Amino acid sequence: MQRDCNEVWQNCLDFIRDILPDKHIFETWFLPLKPLALQDDTLTLKVPSMFFLEWLEANYIGELRAAIKKELGEGGRLIYSTAIDSSTVGQDVTLPSKDRLATQNTPTAIPMNMDTNVKDFPNPFVIPGLKKVKVNSQLDENYSFDNFVEGACNRLARSAGYAVAQNPGKTAFNPLFIYGNVGLGKTHLVHAIGLETKQRYPDKTVLYISAEQFFQQYLDSVKNKTTNDFLQFYQMMIDVLIIDDIQFFANKQKTQDVFFQIFNGLHSAGKQLIITSDKSPAELSGLEQRVISRLKWGLSADLTIPDAPTRVEIIKRKLQKDGINNMPEDVIEYLAYNISTSVRELEGVLISLLFQSSINKSDITIELAKELIDKFVKSTAREMSIEYIQKVVCDYFSIPVSVMLSKTRKGNVVAARHISMFLSRKHTNNSLAVIGSKCGNKDHATVLHACKSVQNSYETDRRFRSDLDEIERLINE
Repeated sequence: MQRDCNEVWQNCLDFIRDILPDKHIFETWFLPLKPLALQDDTLTLKVPSMFFLEWLEANYIGELRAAIKKELGEGGRLIYSTAIDSSTVGQDVTLPSKDRLATQNTPTAIPMNMDTNVKDFPNPFVIPGLKKVKVNSQLDENYSFDNFVEGACNRLARSAGYAVAQNPGKTAFNPLFIYGNVGLGKTHLVHAIGLETKQRYPDKTVLYISAEQFFQQYLDSVKNKTTNDFLQFYQMMIDVLIIDDIQFFANKQKTQDVFFQIFNGLHSAGKQLIITSDKSPAELSGLEQRVISRLKWGLSADLTIPDAPTRVEIIKRKLQKDGINNMPEDVIEYLAYNISTSVRELEGVLISLLFQSSINKSDITIELAKELIDKFVKSTAREMSIEYIQKVVCDYFSIPVSVMLSKTRKGNVVAARHISMFLSRKHTNNSLAVIGSKCGNKDHATVLHACKSVQNSYETDRRFRSDLDEIERLINE
């Protein structure tokens, strides 16, 4: 039975009132919040202002999350509805909850003598104190599991990452090695793992660092003759080490040597390592065999190009995060089906589209989307995708893509399926086997038969020829 949002929020208020030390805090920061909706496990709260929201997130997110988890379970989520500024009264936007505190590590006891020359402490992440130091996690609160869109392209990596966050250093996924081309979400995923780890284990010290930063730190330690301190910092203070783009270590012998020592020290101590690269361990060049061997110890999971439905969801999640809810559905689908090379490129075109619409005070339309894609995507030799061809064909015949991919043998559906296969072979570089797998799990012989059938119909059926020419025109717009 669907629960009422007012009942859920009242239970949350009762819980928060009991755990807060001061009733004035409760009356000032929690009573003004009003429940608006409860959908599945997501509660939407009305917040008086953006300032109020930011203060609440910065100071009391722990209490809010605890209450939501108690009422809605582990999958419970919180969304705020608020006006951006005073000029937007009556035009509220919805914004997902963040967790700024999750990026902060607790002070950690330092293994070195801090009483001597503390200003020369070698690691740039550390702020020296009398007895303990703070390590800046460098985690980005915007890259959480909440806004990471799961699909077939990343399901293994995402599932393994979530398992690691639940039990860092204690699973078989150590190291967790995530690889894939640029712009597919590797950095987002490892930040999400780090944030989830911090939420579950606030006392663990998590550090995200790019391979280039690590290399520069090591050079500084050699220059300052503090290499032992550098090693001690990583081996003794870090519980979860995330290194991004390890391919940067290629042909850097000394850096690989020190990384090898740090890896062994952390792994033997039951600490977690998470590493990203643009290639699998077996394909990495310029790295020592002993380093590559260590990278293969755990799980290697790849990220591939997301399919069209996943790209649609990525755009919708991005719009929700930015509080935008007026993007036409046809524009979202047009972007998703036309930009298939990279999530980063997709988000870049989306940002440009929103900016153009804002400065020109114009509606977001298909025409504006086409203009931007022509400028920013076609100039880089955009390859047409099978999913886009399927979408255009199905729109032309007024049938859902899901029906075309089903086993139905209705005449118009079979015609659409055959045309999709024919045009995919003509306009993409995919093999017959790949085309078949994306057109209802057909084998390559079926695709070949479909292509011959379409060619024969084109040569003998005037109406069929007219339909196919029109579909090709739409595809090439």
